[in-house]
Amino acid sequence: MRTLLMLDEHNYTEQMPVFEKYSTRAVIIRDGKLATQRSLQGDYKLLGGGAEPGESLPEALIREVREESGLIVIPESIREIGQIIERRRDIFEPDEVYVCHSCFFFCDVLEEMTETQMTESERQKGYHLEWATPEEIIAGNEPFCKTQPWSYRDSEFVRMLPQLFT
Repeated sequence: MRTLLMLDEHNYTEQMPVFEKYSTRAVIIRDGKLATQRSLQGDYKLLGGGAEPGESLPEALIREVREESGLIVIPESIREIGQIIERRRDIFEPDEVYVCHSCFFFCDVLEEMTETQMTESERQKGYHLEWATPEEIIAGNEPFCKTQPWSYRDSEFVRMLPQLFT
């Protein structure tokens, strides 16, 4: 998968062990708006999450979109875009380097929806499905970009979107 952007905080040493994770991000566009999870604080996340052991990236994408939003991905519509790689000291294991491959895919969804199955953390933060323009996502995430790496990552991706269509 082609690398769209590398976000490296350089706050680790090369001798530290590496924890590597692969996650998916769905780019679902309807009427010029993207499907997102929005919190009660006002930040936006593109739908998606980590692949479980033995799960392919498309399988993880389908599962995560359904769990987080109730949207049902049409498997044949999944198209690879590229990845953003994040590299930094792990916030949970400070003696390790955290490397996350966020793999972005265009996909389409059915009109019908199903029940969400959000994590307890997502429910506590008040996440809900919201369709937002790129401008709304970037503006909504601005206050969070320094404290939430995912807000910065998703905003940077949304800024790149126009070039990905050319």
